[in-house]
Amino acid sequence: MPMHVEWELLDLQTRHAFHIARQAAPPTRRTVWVRVRDVEGLEGWGEAPATPFYGEIAETVVAVLPRLVTHLEDPWALERTERALASEIGRNPAAKAALSAALHDLLGKRLGQPVWKLWGLEPRAPVSSFTLGIDTPEVMRAKLREAEPYPVLKIKVGSGRDEEILQMIRDAGPGKTIRVDANTGWSASQAIRALPMLEAYGVELVEQPVAKGDLEGMARVRRASRIPVIADESCEVAADVHRLAGAVDGVNIKLAKCGSLREALRIVHVARAHGLQVMLGCMVESTLGIAAALQLAPLVDYVDLDGAALLANDPFTGPGLEPDGSIRFNTEPGLGVSC
Repeated sequence: MPMHVEWELLDLQTRHAFHIARQAAPPTRRTVWVRVRDVEGLEGWGEAPATPFYGEIAETVVAVLPRLVTHLEDPWALERTERALASEIGRNPAAKAALSAALHDLLGKRLGQPVWKLWGLEPRAPVSSFTLGIDTPEVMRAKLREAEPYPVLKIKVGSGRDEEILQMIRDAGPGKTIRVDANTGWSASQAIRALPMLEAYGVELVEQPVAKGDLEGMARVRRASRIPVIADESCEVAADVHRLAGAVDGVNIKLAKCGSLREALRIVHVARAHGLQVMLGCMVESTLGIAAALQLAPLVDYVDLDGAALLANDPFTGPGLEPDGSIRFNTEPGLGVSC
C-alpha cells in the first residue's frame, strides 16, 4: 500500500534580491514542502526548491508529485524506490529530491538516528561559504557588513564590475577566503582574461565560468588557470562526471539538481574515482532543504550551504550554519528539522 503524501506551497523571502550573472532574481522564492507518512503515522519531510534553469517551478513540482508518489510503497526500499522515481516522466529533480529527503528522514526517525550517522559518517565538515549576489555598490556594502562573521565568501561575478566588487571585499576583509561563481556568465576568453585579476585578489576557486554545455571552453579555462575550476551547471548527475574529468578540477552537487540523496552519493564516489574535488551546494531554500544536503557534508572538500541564511523568513528550525559558517549537525533522528 502506498504511503500517504501531502505537500504545501511556501513563499520564502530573501533578505536581499539575489542576482546572478545570467538573471535578476525576485525577492520571493516559491518552494514545496513535502510530507511522507507511513502506515504507523510517522512522517518524513523534504523540500523541493524548484529552479527554472533546470526546468521546474513550484507548480510543476505539485503537478508531477501525484505520479511520483505511486512508487512509494516500501519505506525501507530506498534504492529501488529512487530508481523508480528516476525513471518516471521527465527529470523533475527538485520534486524527486524532496521525496528522497522525506524517505531518508522517515527512515532515520524509524531507526532513531540522524541520516549522517546511518551512513557511518562523523559530524565534521568544511566551513561553508556565504554568498553575495550581484547588486549596487551600496547594497553590496550592506551585504558585506551582514556577512562580516563568515570567513569564506562566494561572490557572484559577470556583472562588468567584478574588480570593483573584489576590491571592496578585500578592503573590508583582507583575511577572508574568496570564491567566485560566474553561473555560466562568461565566455572562455572572458574567463581567461579575468584570471590574472582573480589571482591578484587571492581567489580560492572559480565556479562554472562558461556555459553549461561548453566543455571545451571549460577545459581551456582550466588549462590557463592556477585557480581550481569547479563545474556546477555542467554537472547534474553522476553520469556527467566522466565527461567533465580532465576539463575541471571539481564538481558541485546540489540535491535539487541531481534528484536524490543517493544520486548525490554516487556523484561523490564517481568524482573521487576521477580524482576530482567535490563541493556541496544548494539553491535558495529553507532549513529543511539545507538539512537534507548537509547529511553529505562530511564527504566533501567545499561546502556552500548558505541558502537558508539568505532568507528573511525561514519556516523551519534544525541543523544548518552557525554564525561563523561552521556546520551544525543534527543529533535528532532523520534530518532533525521541526517547524
